[in-house]
Amino acid sequence: MQLVVGRIGKPHGVRGEVTVEVRTDEPEARFAPGTVLRTEPGATPPPARNTVLRTGPGTTPPPASDEPGVPFRVPAELTIEESRFHQGRVLIAFEGILDRNTAEALRGTLLVVDSADVTPPDDPEEFHDHQLVGLAVVTPAGERLGEVARIDHAPSSDLLVLRRPEGRTALIPFVRAIVPEVDLAGGRVIVDPPAGLLDL
Repeated sequence: MQLVVGRIGKPHGVRGEVTVEVRTDEPEARFAPGTVLRTEPGATPPPARNTVLRTGPGTTPPPASDEPGVPFRVPAELTIEESRFHQGRVLIAFEGILDRNTAEALRGTLLVVDSADVTPPDDPEEFHDHQLVGLAVVTPAGERLGEVARIDHAPSSDLLVLRRPEGRTALIPFVRAIVPEVDLAGGRVIVDPPAGLLDL
């Protein structure tokens, strides 16, 4: 399973650096120099003109063209050359991305890692999103309520987005008072919702 760890934003400066919207709890580890990140398949950036890519030994740059209307193709992998935090944002320079035009062509690209490469949390009360998505949601009495569709990270608490059998969704605060147990081995989350929570 591919996990999104960031989304490339606008260029920063003229030397190919980009801003990255962080979608991981470990940005220092995920965006360390030398890290190779995959790009989301099918990412369609805006066309770029006059792009220049530096290549290293054994690398093949993605096709670029000076012809109008011929888009730059986002490579399948990007290697982090340098990363830094600046005014609360992560700025990243990728190998081979040397100018603002090429950096602009990366805008909107999702950066992903394989879930098999992600170390499980040490704390038994902490979970990665991919561990919860797809689990059955049941009451303490065993009544099936649906399944976890995704996790929304709200400022006050994380929310389980429950996909109900009839197709509706419900938001469940991921707090011990409402979610007393997560049984990864059994493939289920036990939820004890207060009256009316699933009807909102």
